Amino acid sequence: MPNCITMKLIVGLGNPESRYAGTRHNIGFDVVDHLARRHGGAFSSGRGNYHFAKIACPGGPLILVKPMTYMNLSGQAVVAAMNFYKIPREELLVICDDVNIPLGSIRIRAKGSAGGQNGLKNIILCLGSEEFARLRVGIGQERITGSLSSFVLSKFNEEERTTVDRVISVCHDAVLGFASLGVGQTMTDFNRAGI
Repeated sequence: MPNCITMKLIVGLGNPESRYAGTRHNIGFDVVDHLARRHGGAFSSGRGNYHFAKIACPGGPLILVKPMTYMNLSGQAVVAAMNFYKIPREELLVICDDVNIPLGSIRIRAKGSAGGQNGLKNIILCLGSEEFARLRVGIGQERITGSLSSFVLSKFNEEERTTVDRVISVCHDAVLGFASLGVGQTMTDFNRAGI
């Protein structure tokens, strides 16, 4: 039975400069920003290269984190936040984009490889383990028209943004599920083909 009063660390991956706001690669930032707005949190500088906000939810307190290291060095910020708040890997959830998942879908896993996502790759390297939960948000490989790097750094169009906003709301619910029920039940509840 999950411990419902344990503090959880919820990390949204992205790039810190304003020119990256609204891009596919920054959807992790979008999710934690949404959580902060919904629950009265405000981001400020942390004891490391990250911004954080504290919120309360039915499953216990959440520390929301946005690494300021840029995507490829996300692990440095994650380890700094985990060390400062004394959060074990079992209470960590990382939210990131995934080009291999269709737009409008999410996948939650208790552990696993980076699957080509550079932020996850660096977190695995810095933690020395693949055993932490992750919520992958689909950004749609089928929509790639140029290079992969250009695609992930592009902004969603107006039609896509409607879908993304709906998915961010579902991610909000999934994070609260993780906090209250643990990763296993959250996988059962939220791993489905479309949102």
